[in-house]
Amino acid sequence: MKKIAILGSTGSIGTQTLEVVRANKDIEVVGMAAGNNISLLEEQIREFSPKTVAVWSEEKARELRVRISDLPVKVVAGMEGLIEIATIPETEILVTAIVGMIGIRPTIAGIEAGKNIALANKETLVTAGHIIMPLAKKHGVSILPVDSEHSAIFQSLQGNEKNAIHKILLTASGGPFRNRKKEELEHIQVEDALKHPNWEMGRKITIDSSTLVNKGLEVIEAKWLFDVKMEQIEVVVQPQSIIHSMVEYVDGAVIAELGTPDMKLPIQYALYYPERRYLPGDRLDFKKLSQITFEEPDMETFYGLRLAYEAGRAGGSLPTVFNAANELAVSKFLNREIRYLEIPEIIGECMRNHKNIMNPSVEEILETEQEVYKQIESRW
Repeated sequence: MKKIAILGSTGSIGTQTLEVVRANKDIEVVGMAAGNNISLLEEQIREFSPKTVAVWSEEKARELRVRISDLPVKVVAGMEGLIEIATIPETEILVTAIVGMIGIRPTIAGIEAGKNIALANKETLVTAGHIIMPLAKKHGVSILPVDSEHSAIFQSLQGNEKNAIHKILLTASGGPFRNRKKEELEHIQVEDALKHPNWEMGRKITIDSSTLVNKGLEVIEAKWLFDVKMEQIEVVVQPQSIIHSMVEYVDGAVIAELGTPDMKLPIQYALYYPERRYLPGDRLDFKKLSQITFEEPDMETFYGLRLAYEAGRAGGSLPTVFNAANELAVSKFLNREIRYLEIPEIIGECMRNHKNIMNPSVEEILETEQEVYKQIESRW
């Protein structure tokens, strides 16, 4: 029986991870952590019987303890609670499906406790990749990517030497505003940006996909995951979301991973790697597939992607600025406090105002995040 813990069990990746668990009878969920959706968390607890669960606020933790007082489940709270879930002794794989830089400390704790990481929290590598990857190597644990694009790259690397990589071709759907120009985005509303053409995801990542900032975060994440230079990562728009990413080798061969847009595939692959298992769902029918097309991303209109390349090349604390500024800007857009086009404007201004710190510590990363938040709150 494979034992796992999930950080972010009530979110999009967390709930789909539990679908994979439900479909297989040899995974035991020993720990779960969620934000404040304790109604869904209670349902999950009653179905999957974890030994320990965590919620962010102590108030919600008290409420949850009352709700599940008939069950032998320990309820913990806050960052200490996340770290406790991440370090449960019997856990083999920690699924980090929590959103935001809040995932850094529990991921580090999980690695130090010898857990393999099924990584869906891209902010951890974007801001602290220089800490996470050497730490994983030191403790002999695997970082198994759950993002569909990074899983595709990981799968395309199997059986090949990493030093034979010429470049990574990271695919993007282009989002709901593909081929639109800046002036056409002036009056975009929240509802428009939440209509992704291919994928069903959480609200924040759906907005990020529409601005191509999500692809920028994935570029920086790929740099750390696959130990390549930013110049070796090329974003290619593939509107049908059939090719999930590709690797071009030094001899010119290109190996790709194709499939229907279903996040359960990379989740299941990470949980069972290197084994492949049957996964119910749609299959590609190449007889009916009329075309697979490619486009170059528009980095002038969607210049959040260009800013990501700038941050990734500079390194240090600048990727933290990029990430933190985007997080708060997206939150403000979702709350209808700023316009859609102000998202990349805010990111760019915060990056220009930042004095870069090379090789920042976790404390410096989190301090940078707070400084960015203060700057944005004082201006917008």
